[in-house]
Amino acid sequence: MAATIAACTTVVTVVQATPAAAEPQYFAAQRVGERPPMGWNSWNKFGCEIDENLIRGAADALVSTGMKDAGYQYVNIDDCWAEQNRTADGKLEPNHERFPHGIKALADYVHEKGLKLGIYTSAGTLTCQKTMPGALDHEEADAQSFADWGVDYLKYDNCNNQGRPAIERYTKMGDAIKKTGRPMIYALCEWGENDPWTWGRDAGAQLWRTTGDISDNWGSLTGILDQQVGLEKYAGPGGWNDPDMLEVGNGGMTDAEYRAHFSLWALLNAPLLAGNDLPAMTPATKAILENKDVIALDQDWAGVQGHKIRDDGDTEVWAKPMSDGSAAVVLFNRGSASTAMTTTAKELGLAGRGFRVRDLWSGTETETAGTLRAVVPSHGSATFRVWPEKKPSAAPLTTLALPNPEYVPADRPLTTTLKVTNDGSTPVAQLRASIATPAGWRLRGPGAFTVPIVLPGKSWQHDVTFEPVAPAGERVTLAAKASYLTLYGRRSLTAEGSSPLVTRPATGTTALSKAAWMSSDNGWGPVERGTSNGEAGAGDGHRITIAGVGYDDGIGAHAPSSVRIYVGAACTSVRALVGLDDENSGGSAGFRILGDGKELAATGVLHPGDKAQPLDAQLSGVQVLELAVTDGGDGNTDDHADWANAAITC
Repeated sequence: MAATIAACTTVVTVVQATPAAAEPQYFAAQRVGERPPMGWNSWNKFGCEIDENLIRGAADALVSTGMKDAGYQYVNIDDCWAEQNRTADGKLEPNHERFPHGIKALADYVHEKGLKLGIYTSAGTLTCQKTMPGALDHEEADAQSFADWGVDYLKYDNCNNQGRPAIERYTKMGDAIKKTGRPMIYALCEWGENDPWTWGRDAGAQLWRTTGDISDNWGSLTGILDQQVGLEKYAGPGGWNDPDMLEVGNGGMTDAEYRAHFSLWALLNAPLLAGNDLPAMTPATKAILENKDVIALDQDWAGVQGHKIRDDGDTEVWAKPMSDGSAAVVLFNRGSASTAMTTTAKELGLAGRGFRVRDLWSGTETETAGTLRAVVPSHGSATFRVWPEKKPSAAPLTTLALPNPEYVPADRPLTTTLKVTNDGSTPVAQLRASIATPAGWRLRGPGAFTVPIVLPGKSWQHDVTFEPVAPAGERVTLAAKASYLTLYGRRSLTAEGSSPLVTRPATGTTALSKAAWMSSDNGWGPVERGTSNGEAGAGDGHRITIAGVGYDDGIGAHAPSSVRIYVGAACTSVRALVGLDDENSGGSAGFRILGDGKELAATGVLHPGDKAQPLDAQLSGVQVLELAVTDGGDGNTDDHADWANAAITC
């Protein structure tokens, strides 16, 4: 056998891996918002630190970096662009120092580059940063100003709204925009508080925010993703669910996390609004934002929003039917260890006996008899597009699995399984596989293997064990490679993953703010040691204060939040005083202590002003302790949560 083998916007360009089904004629003159808008927004990276030179530079960079060619069109100014007060005749005016030439000149500059300009205000008396007036009761005047300046996109926020009905406020601006006669994307930023997906279109909008603000961390991303489940029926051409802007390239997540972020937002038909420093973006960030195969999922003319089709806990399968009869799928791993994930063409809604598969990140094309399999890293994803195919036209879909454990104790042997699986309809032969020995460890037995053949639908595997010699560092990296022969030539695969190297805590009582953490995720900004959560930056917290009582130590979190600590069955108890920090007057949250994934203790929903509650649990036999904070059910915008004086006894 081996010998045989050896022989959105007004005009959007959609780039797809294969020719798509013919589009309806009306797309030739596409309406505003007919597809999800693509562009850039100033807020996530620069906040209020903006001026006209920054906006011009972003427009220049959209062109020079290839972003425009990839479909990005809007250059959107967020909060802080206007003077604090209106003019004598009640008009908005740009900040004299930072936008001296005005918005009209800026719009002209952007338009000359073939791009469009977006702007921001709030459906309240002031914008969220309180640096400029909101549009409440000034809707017609402000909409006309935007139209006169040549604005193409309005983001309309929800701050300082005086408690007035949301539908009334947002419909009034929608009517005002329509009255100007200028085509303009109208983006409701109502935070999902009043189910805007049910009335956003009637208010004149083309998109509506479904959640509070995104933050550049994994906890925020997954928390927002969870809130998109079930909303797919409200989206389609001309009206889109908006899970907020992209954080890709802002530095708070890994490239694997950013690829998952971008893949899922594209599958959800979300507006793709980059929020990074465009002139300074790395090649890795550029490769993510300009991946035309993934962008094609977002911009598919049929506009069917992807949705979650399976939830297995830490692993999820999200899928989207495409206009040409193919299907897109994201295998999503939100867990703390890499894992092999599978789905089937049937589960994706495809019929047939053979299928062509394109990996949208590597560009590799293979064929499968029906099973889609990938080894998905921790906090990562695999993204495929799948077409029914009568005859194989590519090498079989083959995976190399090398699971890395959730954690690696420094005083125990480490065992993993090297596995190669052939899910195609033709064999692979002359398989050569090997695994590298991590530093500080010794291989027990062979580390290289030769296998004559792996038949279709079959696997080869071998357990590999390493013994600790002198483990060092924070993580242990496992790496393997394989090569094999197919009817379409020789192919190769690699696999790599890392796990935290852990040791038991010291005997006695240890403050958890000073303990080693296996991982930490937070809904806004990083989890803080010894202070409150503060805002989005590291180290910007304050002294922990709950209901007027201050505490000198603890952990400052923001729902949804998780802090995981290895205790190795060596500790007896954990204790803390929990509550919402006084630095924020809103929000609600619940607190949970888990041991090896099982709830050991929990509070009910707590609110600002509630006295700190003691929360403790016994840890007999527990390997991994987790401190978790959940949203109380009213959105997580203000959920600053404290674990005051949190400590373990071992």
